[in-house]
Amino acid sequence: QVHVVESGGGLVQPGGSLRLSCAATGIIVSINSMAWYRQAPGKEREFVATISSSLWPTYADSVKGRFTISRDNAQNTVYLQMNSLSPDDTAVYYCTIQANSNNFWGQGTQVTVSS
Repeated sequence: QVHVVESGGGLVQPGGSLRLSCAATGIIVSINSMAWYRQAPGKEREFVATISSSLWPTYADSVKGRFTISRDNAQNTVYLQMNSLSPDDTAVYYCTIQANSNNFWGQGTQVTVSS
């Protein structure tokens, strides 16, 4: 079994920054893509960013130029650096990792952008 745990969420003022981390543990043979999604209150879960095994990133238009996804393959960890945050970025952020040909999700970490 593979376990995925996010961390780094919290309360930040508009214009501020946060860095989310997501680590996969367990019996891991291989990891393909790693991605972040988010779900705001009353809305559906939406794609934020993904990074391939070859380190190729893809972003949602709403976060391009503000968010940066990266990964540490040795640590089975993916990061999301979030800059210039606005209240519209308030959501629970979920990490998903494609490992051993299956998709595993974390429990999510709350990000609140408010003054």
